[in-house]
Amino acid sequence: MSAHTVRFKQVDVFTAVPFKGNPLAVIFDADDLDTAQMKAIARWTNLSETTFLVKATDPAADYRVRIFTTEGELPFAGHPTLGTAHALLASGYQPKVPGKLMQQCGAGLVELKALDGGAWAFAAPRARVTPLPADLYPALADALRTDAVDFSAPPCGMDNGAPWLVVRVNSAAACLAIEPDAAALAHIVEAVGTHGLAVYGPHPADGPATYEVRCLMVGGSLGIGEDPVTGSANAALAELLSAQQRRPGLAYTARQGTVLGRAGSVSVEYDDAAGKTWIGGSSVTIVDGTFRLP
Repeated sequence: MSAHTVRFKQVDVFTAVPFKGNPLAVIFDADDLDTAQMKAIARWTNLSETTFLVKATDPAADYRVRIFTTEGELPFAGHPTLGTAHALLASGYQPKVPGKLMQQCGAGLVELKALDGGAWAFAAPRARVTPLPADLYPALADALRTDAVDFSAPPCGMDNGAPWLVVRVNSAAACLAIEPDAAALAHIVEAVGTHGLAVYGPHPADGPATYEVRCLMVGGSLGIGEDPVTGSANAALAELLSAQQRRPGLAYTARQGTVLGRAGSVSVEYDDAAGKTWIGGSSVTIVDGTFRLP
C-alpha cells in the first residue's frame, strides 16, 4: 500500500438497510496521522463523525479509536462506537475474545458484545446527571412550542462523553410534531452544559418501537440540526429511565430519524446483575476502499 493511502470504509449505523441509518467514516491505519490531519479529514468527510483506528495503548483493548466531529474530538460517541466495530470486523479482524470487543477511546474502555443477526451492542458509559432547574420548565415548553412535555419525568442534562438534555413528552406523535425555537432553546440547553436536546415519547403498545427519539443540535448557522440516529443519547435516555424508575422492562426499542426519512432502530437491554446497559444496533458497509492523503 502506498504511504499516501490508508484503508477506508463508510458505514451506515443503527440500520441493516443502506441509507436509512446514520453514516460514519472510518479511517484505518491512522497512527501516522496527527490531530490536525484528523481534524482536516473529518471536516472534509463532512459527516457528523469520522473515526480513526490507531494502535491500542491499553493491553486490555482490541483497538483504540479517536472520534472527530467536523468541529473537534469527542471522548465517546455511540454510533461511531458501533460503526467502527463493524468496519473493523468486516476488514477481517478477529477479537481477542470471540463475540466480544474492548474499545479504547477518550472516555476509557468501552465493552462491546455480539448480538443475534450480526448486530453489536456497547455497554453504556455512566453519565453525569444535571437536572434542569425547575424555573426553566416554562421556558423549555415555550422553546419546544408544545404543551406535551411530561415534567413528571424531570428533564436532565446527561453527559456520558457526549452531553444531551433529555426531555420526555407524552407521546411519540408529540415528539414527531416538535418544531422548536432555536434561539430560545440555546439558552436552556446551555444551562445544563449541553448543545443538544434528546426528546423522546412513548409509542402505543402496538407501535413500531417502545419510544420515538429525536436528537436536536442547537447553534451554528443552521439554528437547529437533527441527528439521524444517536447512540450516546439513547444510552443517556436508558440510564435516565432507570434512575427515574420509568424503565418499560428489561429491554426495549427506540426508533429515530423518522422526520429525516431514516429508519434508525436501537435496542436497549438492562443487565442488572452485571450493572450494565447495552445499546445495540445493526450496521452495513456502504463504501469500501482507500483514502488518499496529502
